[in-house]
Amino acid sequence: MKMMLAAVFCAFTFLLMLVPPTHAAAEPQVFPTSAGPVKITPLNHASTLIEAGGKTIYLDPAKPAKLTGLPKADLILITDIHPDHMDPDSIKEVSKADTEIFAAPAVVQTVTSGKPIANGETKTWQGWTIEAIPAYNLKRGPAPGKLFHDKGRGNGYVLTYGGKRFYFSGDTEGVPEMRGLKNIDVAFVCMNLPYTMPPEEAADAVKAFHPKIVIPYHYRGSDLAVFQKGLEGTGIEVRLLEWYPK
Repeated sequence: MKMMLAAVFCAFTFLLMLVPPTHAAAEPQVFPTSAGPVKITPLNHASTLIEAGGKTIYLDPAKPAKLTGLPKADLILITDIHPDHMDPDSIKEVSKADTEIFAAPAVVQTVTSGKPIANGETKTWQGWTIEAIPAYNLKRGPAPGKLFHDKGRGNGYVLTYGGKRFYFSGDTEGVPEMRGLKNIDVAFVCMNLPYTMPPEEAADAVKAFHPKIVIPYHYRGSDLAVFQKGLEGTGIEVRLLEWYPK
């Protein structure tokens, strides 16, 4: 009997070795600040839930993120007009009567209840400072002479709360405005082809502004091992989270 159990255990252990490693589960990430903790929860792709000081912020709530049962939004931030960032149905699902929306001006043309925040502008809201960072393509587009994301249309955001600075890139390549960021504590950086940039370019851009922690998001189809390797030896902590739950 003991020999049989030992054989079963060995077989089970061998099978576990065959299972490829997975990224960390999409658990909330909690960051201490002087104003209290900030909890950031990956939802799907670019959709993100941010909670701090009793307030709830959604960044780009959009399908297929599962929003049922989640807290209603006090603030919604939208980066661009594409449906993986601007989804009227999802916005409606997380909204309540007094939900505020800040969005790039091109978005506000569709989400008429939104307040525009253009590239380079800053707003304050409930203890947060919100800076709109340009997000755009330098070279990639659907045809010669065209870009997937034109400069001036989309936003990334730097959100500051309790002295901590959180950057969400939106849809962008490694543009000068990203590379020139200062004092970023946590950066959420996109990478996916053909629309934004590959992992090696993302790593190079991240090295330029050197956040303390970087978390890839909006990475569908990208090899995150390449991104991680590109930042080895830099002192930047890379956290790999699962943004595409099965």
